[in-house]
Amino acid sequence: MSADTDFMPADTDFDHHSDEANADPVAYYARFRESCPVGRSAAHGGFHYTTRYADVARIARDDETFSSARSDHGGQGVGIVIPKGPGLEQYPIELDPPRSTEYRKLINPLLTPEAVEHLVPMIERHAARIVDEFIELGSCDLVRDLTNPLPAAVTLDWLGFPEEDWAKLAGPIHDIFAAPAGSERAARGAAGLAYMDQRIRELIAERRVEPRPDGVSTLVAARHDDGSEFGEDELVSVIGLLIAGGVDTTTSLTGSTLVHLARHPEQRQRLIDSPDLLDTATEEFLRAFAPSQSMARTVTQDVEVGGCPMHAGDRVLIPWVAANHDPAVFPDPEQVRLDRDAGRHLSFGIGSHRCAGAHLARAMFRAMMTQVLTRLPDYRVIEEGLVPYPTRGNQSGWDAVPAVFTPGPRATAAAGSVRALATPTPLRVTAVRAAADGVVAVDLGLPDGGELPAWQPGAHVELRLPSGRLRQYSLCGDPADATTWRIGVLHEPKGRGGSVELHELARPGVTFAVRGPRNHFPLRPAPSYLFLAGGIGVTPILAMVREAAGRGTPFTVVYGGRTRSTMAFADELATVAGDALTLLPQDEAGLPDLPRLLGGLDAGTAVYACGPGPMLAAVERECSSLGLTDRLHLERFAAGDDLETAFDAADNRAFEVQLARTGVTLTVPADRRLIEVLRDNVSGLSYDCEKGYCGACETRVLAGTPEHRDSVLSDEERLAGRTMMICVGRCQGDRLVLDL
Repeated sequence: MSADTDFMPADTDFDHHSDEANADPVAYYARFRESCPVGRSAAHGGFHYTTRYADVARIARDDETFSSARSDHGGQGVGIVIPKGPGLEQYPIELDPPRSTEYRKLINPLLTPEAVEHLVPMIERHAARIVDEFIELGSCDLVRDLTNPLPAAVTLDWLGFPEEDWAKLAGPIHDIFAAPAGSERAARGAAGLAYMDQRIRELIAERRVEPRPDGVSTLVAARHDDGSEFGEDELVSVIGLLIAGGVDTTTSLTGSTLVHLARHPEQRQRLIDSPDLLDTATEEFLRAFAPSQSMARTVTQDVEVGGCPMHAGDRVLIPWVAANHDPAVFPDPEQVRLDRDAGRHLSFGIGSHRCAGAHLARAMFRAMMTQVLTRLPDYRVIEEGLVPYPTRGNQSGWDAVPAVFTPGPRATAAAGSVRALATPTPLRVTAVRAAADGVVAVDLGLPDGGELPAWQPGAHVELRLPSGRLRQYSLCGDPADATTWRIGVLHEPKGRGGSVELHELARPGVTFAVRGPRNHFPLRPAPSYLFLAGGIGVTPILAMVREAAGRGTPFTVVYGGRTRSTMAFADELATVAGDALTLLPQDEAGLPDLPRLLGGLDAGTAVYACGPGPMLAAVERECSSLGLTDRLHLERFAAGDDLETAFDAADNRAFEVQLARTGVTLTVPADRRLIEVLRDNVSGLSYDCEKGYCGACETRVLAGTPEHRDSVLSDEERLAGRTMMICVGRCQGDRLVLDL
């Protein structure tokens, strides 16, 4: 069969709720992807299924052809799953634009990255409190005792429900997903949902009379575009969806991740050793362990997908799990790679119904994972006690994850400190100087001169450049300087454009959006160190040498480069390291003698290396041959996003953008991104990846010609110019009018 056009005309035996699919959904979808990627099943009244990323994304984004709204097609009940089931209508996920738009505008301000960042202290407080309740016992059920109560407490506390409601509402929601259909437990779950409906209505009434600083009060105070208030039934639907989405999906993701890490202790240890790696790994866990495995749509007009004809009224399955494991998008998808750039996953959906709570889900997941990795690091899952969900066709997860661990103390209040910049924050360039031929040292600080978050050697920060490029740079300054972050940037004319752009733009007074610090390359205590630096890889090594010298720990530094004039920070390194430093300009001394350097190490000496790929590969080979792999620590320069759309920032031009709903006109300078200007002026802006591939920020264009820099829109959509991704897009002319 052709992978693009052929299909099996007869009904297949596909059933995503079958025993075979439940046993291994990834393998099940892979089998059909190879034999019949788009087909029709006779199961559950008949429906079409898809297995490829491109088809799933296309259907999820086409609301006109593939409807999320309830209808009589396929039976009565919830329209976004197959088979349909009973349940209250859920706004806005069971509505199509434009009806869904007002409800998205209602909830978006509560769930922006900035809004969620304000919730993080509350989330961490709940996480520590919940772990305190069982940490002294040495055993727990990770679902019952952590992954269910934490999301429930956070979601319900945030919305404004009193504490006595938290357990009463968390249990029924989990029961709905984890109980076999028709069981007594499923009946209890249904009764619990009726109680939830009652409590939501009571809370709405209370907040109309006496508003408080909570989510329900914000929703009650909101108004339709015509100025009328949202009715009780509308608010019940929205709040019910927020509770259901906030509670059990994060429970599912965290439980699946904890089971995986128990089975792969080397990955667990890597996260323990490099806690900041969890930020990247979170997206990979979402890809691999999507809580919502699939959704469904109803076809509104005759259409063809992957060569398979579909007719108005047909039902079609869009499985996120299949898209997330499509090797055309994610090489070796069956492998869980902690450092994979998995941001294109569809676990949060794509298009108008992309999960508004994505940022909150990530924050809750990270809080729970941090508690486990730091306070229960040796936990062991009791495999024979694992209880999976009865079917993984719609929702996947564990009903029970019993575990044992070394008992620990209850948490004590930690001293406050400046938090990492979790959302892109404008930092101003305060100084630029040449550090070597082709290398500049750039100092960054807050515009008001305030204190930046603390960092440790090996940490890096992430800069969002005006072109939309995202780049990571190691911090190489002095951690004791609380107001300045210093990075070193090599000019690479044949690179992917980021270094050229930064060299052109970096000058005192210019601002860049920055996140961090994050540390995937921490300096661990050791009796002594051998530091190996190559080229611009000296930047994290410089900070490590300074730290080792401050500790009084013996060390040796070997720094190689093409020529002496291209070796950045050599003088500064010499001042700190003294006689412990060996400089090896390649044109003078050749390549480092790795067998000699590594062959005579003292017992316990840790090796830290950073530099070009060939150098690190050589170090790895030599350490492997000498049995030193367990003492080797590497940081590779990440190649970044293979599918990044490269644009020359020098071609950027200033333009105006008018917000149609308010009439406000804003200027977007050449050195700022559109989303940065909009974020400063529009509350509740929806966005997520800021790379142009998740679709969360897709915005209607009412006038003007957008310059598309995303990887979501089709060629036809780009030519039509009706929408754009405001996180990376710009304007081809002088003016845009957006539906904002």
